[in-house]
Amino acid sequence: MKTVIINYGAGNIQSIKFALQRLGVEAVLSNDVEEIRKADKVIFPGVGEASSAMKKLRESELDNIIPTLTQPVLGICLGMQLMCKSSEEGNTQGLGIFNTEVVRFSSTVKVPQIGWNTIQNLEGSLFEGIRENEYMYLVHSYYAKKSNEMIAESEYDIKYASALQKDNFYGVQFHPEKSSKAGSKILENFLKL
Repeated sequence: MKTVIINYGAGNIQSIKFALQRLGVEAVLSNDVEEIRKADKVIFPGVGEASSAMKKLRESELDNIIPTLTQPVLGICLGMQLMCKSSEEGNTQGLGIFNTEVVRFSSTVKVPQIGWNTIQNLEGSLFEGIRENEYMYLVHSYYAKKSNEMIAESEYDIKYASALQKDNFYGVQFHPEKSSKAGSKILENFLKL
């Protein structure tokens, strides 16, 4: 099984690569379109600011490729947010895979949300063996609004989508690679899809 981590200059790719190594998977870091297309599993990470990350995707033409992938794809943190229709951060148009918008937390809470928070209302095979109210590690100032593609939610001032799924596309706002045994189990579940 070939797993590719998309390397477009806006990801926390080393920590994801190490997390996969702990599961016995040697992932390939690549921005090569053909290599990504031929992968069995694709991980789309992201750390940073939405508009500059989207600019990097456009420069490498990955913005056209990612939505056409047919294998399981996992967006992590900003990767998930870029898979949505749009983001308030930098007034960014997203890839439009998930039919929801990304907005900033209100000024009534401290942003970014940094640290551990629970996930609830878990649905689907990505969360097999994960209990309700499991803690995951998050770092974000923007969140995806709840939608019918939501497969997990968290609460920080308001309830928001902490995981999304549409067809072969999955997205998690939290960092499974930094979320201890539960996060490792989610990565393992993704690799089994």
